[in-house]
Amino acid sequence: MNIYISIYIRTSSEEVLLQLVKSKCLPILLYSLEACPLTKTDLKSLDFVINKFSMKLFRTNNIDTVKICQSQFCFELPNTVIKKRAIKFETSLKSA
Repeated sequence: MNIYISIYIRTSSEEVLLQLVKSKCLPILLYSLEACPLTKTDLKSLDFVINKFSMKLFRTNNIDTVKICQSQFCFELPNTVIKKRAIKFETSLKSA
């Protein structure tokens, strides 16, 4: 993720960078985690990575501002994405 930040942060819009992270970085970060038992600490650690990236992107240290920006760009934190994937995974196991 740091590569994307260092290369594109000065020349690209926030929307482009968030889309890049959503399409390239998050899938790698979250690969198959819906099948793993994760603790709240694990989930918070994944969210922390994205929140720190967002703080750099939006040039703020205020987490409330970051959450508002993420919301405006319809950007879901890993915690939310993993929960949705886990439900889908469990449903597919039950129906198989």
